[in-house]
Amino acid sequence: MRLSTRAVAAAVGVVLVGLIAVFVLGSGDAATSRSPLVGRMAPTLIGSDLDGERIDLKAMAGRWVLVNFFATWCPPCVAEHPELVRFAEEHAAAGDASIVSVAYQDTPDSIAAFFEQRGGDWPVIATSAEDLSLEWGVVKLPESYLVDPSGRVVKKFVGGLNAREIDRSIAAAAPSTTTTSAAATTAGIAVTTTTTSPPAATAAEPGTP
Repeated sequence: MRLSTRAVAAAVGVVLVGLIAVFVLGSGDAATSRSPLVGRMAPTLIGSDLDGERIDLKAMAGRWVLVNFFATWCPPCVAEHPELVRFAEEHAAAGDASIVSVAYQDTPDSIAAFFEQRGGDWPVIATSAEDLSLEWGVVKLPESYLVDPSGRVVKKFVGGLNAREIDRSIAAAAPSTTTTSAAATTAGIAVTTTTTSPPAATAAEPGTP
C-alpha cells in the first residue's frame, strides 16, 4: 500500500528526533571511545569565559587537563557535574590536574546559574562552542578528553564521568610516575604531577570519533 506524503514526512520526523537524541545526548554512564585525536596533540582550544577573559588550553601545559563538553540543559551533564567538582577539588592543592569546560548552545546566564547552584570554579568557554565541538569531533553530550601535560590527547570519554575513573585514566597513561597527588593517594592510585613521555600515537579510525 502506498503511503501518503504526509505519513512519510511524519515517519522521517520521528526517525530524525530519535537520531538527535542518540547523537546529542549521551547516556549517564561514561564509556571510552576511540577517536582520531587520541595519541595526537590536542586541537586548538581558545575562547572567552563569562567575564570575557581569554582561555587557551596551551596556557595550561604542564598539568593534566580534562576538556569537558557539556550543556546546562543536558541531563547526563547535570548528573556528572558533582564528580567533576570532586575531581577538581581533590587536585586543587597539588595543582597537577584541572578542568576546562565548553558550554554548547547555552546562554551566559544559564551557565552562571548552573555553576553557582552546583559548584565548580574552573574555566568555562562560553563562546565559539559550535566551532570547537566540530574541531574536537564531539557527537554526544557530555564528552570529555583527557590531555596530558605535554598537550597530547590520551583518552576520550563519552557519557557521564566519575572522579575515580579520571584518576585511573591518568594513572594508566603515566605508568612510570613516582609522585602522587593527594587525591590519587586516597584512592590508592598513582597519578603523575610531572610531565612524562607521551604515549605512542594511535592510528585514526574511519568514521565518527
